[in-house]
Amino acid sequence: MKASVAIQVLPAVDSEDEVIRIVDEVIAYIKSTGLNCYVGPFETAIEGESYDELMEIVANCQKVAIKAGCPSVSTYVKIVYNPEGEVLTIDKKVSKHHK
Repeated sequence: MKASVAIQVLPAVDSEDEVIRIVDEVIAYIKSTGLNCYVGPFETAIEGESYDELMEIVANCQKVAIKAGCPSVSTYVKIVYNPEGEVLTIDKKVSKHHK
């Protein structure tokens, strides 16, 4: 893997049920990309070979949330990018903690 991102999408809505519904739609979109991802309690990690592809997914997450009905969204993103080598994979980072 050349790049990984962690994304936390926070819809500006009034109820917890709406937050969960909208975040679930964003996660469904991320999963639909076919890239390896890991859903955690605060953020979703995504990894891939293309930095540009991951940035497009990050941009689309906001659009998915807005289309799902929230008036605005805050998003926090962490990026690891190594165009000349590899980054640590999700599996290497967390698998030992989930056995």
